[in-house]
Amino acid sequence: MNKHDDNILEEHEPDYRFTLANERTFLAWIRTALALLAGSVAVVQLVPNLGFARARQLLAGLLAIISVGVVAGSALRWRSSQKAMRCDAPLPSTLMPWLLALGVITVGVIVMVLIVTYGVNTHD
Repeated sequence: MNKHDDNILEEHEPDYRFTLANERTFLAWIRTALALLAGSVAVVQLVPNLGFARARQLLAGLLAIISVGVVAGSALRWRSSQKAMRCDAPLPSTLMPWLLALGVITVGVIVMVLIVTYGVNTHD
């Protein structure tokens, strides 16, 4: 690890391949967030009445919140990974995959419970 005498990590330009890989990972997270956001809009606009009166809005809201969380987390992850590469430090760990999985599982369970409990009402 490169260090100054005052124990501050010295930054350098990392191999461009690692920087580009970090950017591709960031863009993959952004695509995931956009898909979640599109799903949020689709639930409100395209899904027939589902369960109780505000079920679609609840699901859409959860998907939108997860989407915003993925965007924020991916930006923070990109920055911390880039900083680590510039300082020859270990890449930081992240909970994002676990949090995303938990969010999507939650939405999926809610959808299954609504369908099993109420069925799908095709009439408005």
